[in-house]
Amino acid sequence: MSGILVRTERPEDYQAIDVVNLSAFEGDDEAKLIATLREQSGYRADYSLVAEFNGRPVGHLLMTPGRCNQQKANTPVMIIAPMSIVPSQSRRGIGTALVEAARKKAREEGMAAMIAVGEPGYYERLGFEPASKWGVRCNLPVPEDAVMLVELEDGTLSGGCTVNYSAPFLSLF
Repeated sequence: MSGILVRTERPEDYQAIDVVNLSAFEGDDEAKLIATLREQSGYRADYSLVAEFNGRPVGHLLMTPGRCNQQKANTPVMIIAPMSIVPSQSRRGIGTALVEAARKKAREEGMAAMIAVGEPGYYERLGFEPASKWGVRCNLPVPEDAVMLVELEDGTLSGGCTVNYSAPFLSLF
């Protein structure tokens, strides 16, 4: 969709990002998660993407680097969560624009894959597949089919692995 601008968050966006998440999730858990992650050492604002439409924030996606723990190695992956779109702005391509920008950033950062937990039908439209295809699991208490993945480097996840989400994510469940 034309008119969507995806950019890195700025401190003056924090309140608008909270509003986007509050409206998308109808609660403040995700907004609190983002605030907690911002306070952690190693937080990078360039991993927090804001989607603007007509100059106003209408979407947000947070990326967190993680590891897919395999027997031979720990493969770098990008966790995308939370992702939120103002409900009145859905079906305009905002989520697609955010995920495409995240995919580009993840590739630039040398990540082997991106992982998300959410509605399989939605993420399949964005090129994700069930993580179980590669034997990939995560430590969140979610249905297996909700764990979605897109490989950025073919074959790096063969043999399976486990992505361990950090404590702030686990506190949502």
